[in-house]
Amino acid sequence: MFILHKSKAMKSIDSFNLPPGFIIAGKYRIISKLGEGWEGEAYKIAEIQTGIERTAKLFYPKRNPRRKTSMRYAKKLHKLRHCPMLIKYHTGERFTYKKASITALISEYVEGEVLSEFLKKLPGKRLHPFEAVHLLHILAKGIEQIHQYNEYHGDLHLDNIMIKRFGLSFEVKILDFYHWEATKSENKQNDIIDLVRVLYDSLGGAKHYAKQPDFIKYICCGLKRSLIIEKFRTVSILRKHLELMEW
Repeated sequence: MFILHKSKAMKSIDSFNLPPGFIIAGKYRIISKLGEGWEGEAYKIAEIQTGIERTAKLFYPKRNPRRKTSMRYAKKLHKLRHCPMLIKYHTGERFTYKKASITALISEYVEGEVLSEFLKKLPGKRLHPFEAVHLLHILAKGIEQIHQYNEYHGDLHLDNIMIKRFGLSFEVKILDFYHWEATKSENKQNDIIDLVRVLYDSLGGAKHYAKQPDFIKYICCGLKRSLIIEKFRTVSILRKHLELMEW
């Protein structure tokens, strides 16, 4: 009977929307909600004992059967712990919510805002081409490190990039990634396509593409996958192109 109730609880949890002050695993206090996705929700939290701010990713039970999803996620973050563009994983916790066992992965808290929100505050809601290429170079170096570990991101877009401006430069962190299957060359190519798409979107997308300079169009290739991969077979080639390109 208990198992039946637990199963029903797991199926019924489509959101948490936990309020500020909610305690997780008796150790962490929720400060605010940061966002949500297909797998679960992310919260800014504070360690009760120290007051140190962290991030907690809570997985919906139906998206985390037998904790397989959260374990893959934690192991991948640990494997890539030397990649500075990824958040640093700390520990895993479990707590009960609506009779279901919930997994929370605790990681470092990164200040800044997601790129989509950052762009909304800019004049014209887009980056200048020089800024966009500079950001692309930072991201390409980060993805290159991930590929060197024979891993991939798999879900790079404006809402998975945390950004903070420092003068002429940016501090960037890459958030959630897709982690269901072993790395294949196609997965790495998808990361390259996503990088180019981030450049395209950060410049205002289709509305402003026709007026972009030639060096932007050379990279974006009208978002045609075959043309992009023909030019940039690996992210290292893209990174080198950005470092040597003529303005």
